[in-house]
Amino acid sequence: MSLIVFDLDGTLVDTAPDLLATLDHVLGDRGLPPAPRERIMPCISRGARAMIEEGLKLSGRKVAPKELDRLLEVFLAHYEEHICVESRPFPGLVSALDTLDAQGWSFAVCTNKRVGMSKLLLDQLGLLNRFQAVLGADSVAKRKPDPAHLLETIEAAGGEPDAALMVGDSAADIAAARAAFVPVIGVPFGYTTKPMAELRPDVIIDSYSQLTPALAARLLETRGGSAAVE
Repeated sequence: MSLIVFDLDGTLVDTAPDLLATLDHVLGDRGLPPAPRERIMPCISRGARAMIEEGLKLSGRKVAPKELDRLLEVFLAHYEEHICVESRPFPGLVSALDTLDAQGWSFAVCTNKRVGMSKLLLDQLGLLNRFQAVLGADSVAKRKPDPAHLLETIEAAGGEPDAALMVGDSAADIAAARAAFVPVIGVPFGYTTKPMAELRPDVIIDSYSQLTPALAARLLETRGGSAAVE
């Protein structure tokens, strides 16, 4: 079985609007103004705690670990109830999945988001049944960039590393794929803190219209070599 493993936030789905709105809710809980979007976006790939810490820092505030834990719980509770208000799949994703599926490809999700929230989001978007497995940060002992997270996702989906690809938007995705010896496709429209070109994936696609069965098959053949996007 040929398998494509996707990251979730910033790769499959543009979740930034609902995550940023939730952070504004948490900051408002402490009487603080909304955080500048452009300063918080790079923190999304590091998780909710990092977003809260940065938001507090930008407001000149620092809290004790116990209070940070409380704010994290406020964040998670609010986000779960508002997880799919504005979040949407990136343009062209559904069409690409349809085309790849028709050619016999299967799909999985390897994300540092909690698995319950990941499945809830995908279900509300009507995408959950497309994936053979969804493994979140709380599904594994070591999360990305550790390659074990990716390898366990491939195994859970019924695939093999030699017949799998990774698609992601961050350094953690690229590093996990490299360490697992799995070819990796980078997308530059996510939430990376570095330009995707500097992370040096095997291929960079600017839109999902470029994620074709031909490109995916060529990457499996090259196994880590470069494969130009046509």
